[in-house]
Formats: sequence, structure tokens, C-alpha cells
Amino acid sequence: MVPVPPAAVEPLRAVLSLPAEWPLAGSLRPRVLERLAQYAGGRELRHSAETGTGKSTLLLSHLSSDHTVFAIDDRGDGDSLMGVQSSPLLQRDRVTFVVGPSQLTLPTHRFASTLDLALIDGAHGFPFPHLDYYYLYRHLTPGGLLVLDDVQLRAVNDLFRFLRVDAMFRLLDVVRTTAFFERTAAPAFDPHADGWWLQGYHGGIWPLPAGLSWFETAKALIPRGVKDRLRRSRPPGES
Repeated sequence: MVPVPPAAVEPLRAVLSLPAEWPLAGSLRPRVLERLAQYAGGRELRHSAETGTGKSTLLLSHLSSDHTVFAIDDRGDGDSLMGVQSSPLLQRDRVTFVVGPSQLTLPTHRFASTLDLALIDGAHGFPFPHLDYYYLYRHLTPGGLLVLDDVQLRAVNDLFRFLRVDAMFRLLDVVRTTAFFERTAAPAFDPHADGWWLQGYHGGIWPLPAGLSWFETAKALIPRGVKDRLRRSRPPGES
């Protein structure tokens, strides 16, 4: 693993000096922050974004020239946003806060530039991590980083398993419960079409052989694992 780039050493050290549970339980752990500094600090981050806020925001405010944060105002339940905004470690002139649930603010946000990094660590209930991904992935530039936190949770893990076999991403590392992906040069999946048969998550079943009947085509489009489960679920005596 490459060392932490010189430009990221001091910001990382300052963030790591904060209490373990600052600003709330669930903050990225030291090993994850170190890996974020290694991957993000080693490339030019002109524009970046994250859902959720915490120590990662402080670190990325030093590593990115233009960082956008989608976070809720959680003064009723804690103080993540206020803690970050009031921290002397925050490079305020580099960060824009979009306050509100990301499932509401991301769909209406207009990114002026492509993203060199996106970190998904907002709402974890299904389908909110998937919505964050949907509104962020199309802006990631080839070579950019996609960071996915809390992959141990079912809703997030579903997205993690999809990304592991998708042509647009290459898994770089998993540290604790945080996954780091790199955007490949594969064309961005059309966000306004279907095209499920083009995605590796569905078993790489395209293209199909020519000359199949509609029934043969339908059967071929059912992934092997689904076929096996359907076969096992048939009542005794049915073929």
C-alpha cells in the first residue's frame, strides 16, 4: 500500500487526534481515514461529494478543492453537522453544505462539474444508499474514487455486491466496513434506460445466441441461480 501523500499527512494527523466518537458514534475509524488519505491524497481532487458528514468531511476539506456535503440538520438527535461546521479543522472556503435528507436534495442538485470522489455514508435504510448511488455515479470521472461505508448492513451490502461485478468499478480495498472502488473507463450506465441485461450483477448473460424463439430467449434471460431456486421450489411430481 502506498504511503500517505505528504500533503495529506498533517490534515490526517489533526483529524485522528479527535476523540474516537467525534462527532457521533459511527465516525470513520482511524484505519479507514488513513486509507481515505492514501487513496484521495494521491490524486488531484478538483471536485468531490459525500452523503453524511463527520471526520471524512474535515479530511476531504483539505484534500479536495471543491467538496459538496449532503447532510441532515441533526440537532434533535446529535450534533454531526454542527460539530463539523464549527470545527477549526474545516477548510470552510472549500466546502458547500446542502442541508436536508440526501434522498430529497440529491435529485434536485445540479453538479457543475464531474466528480473525482464520491463517498456514500448517508441514510442506510433501503433504498436510500441506492438512491445516493444513482444520483452520484453518473458524475464520477474515470479514475475517480467511490467510497461506500457500512457494507456490513444489508441495504448497503446489496449495493456493494452489485459494484463488485459492475464494469464501471474496480474494487481497490475493504477496510473494516468501508469499501474503496475506482471508476473504470467503461461507459456510464444510462440512468434513463433499462439495460439490466448489460450489467454483470445479472450474470453476464448478454449477448444471447441468435435464432432463439421468444420462449428460449425468456428462459436464457433467467440467471442460473434463479433457475436452480425455481426448480427446487416446484411441488413433488412436477417437471
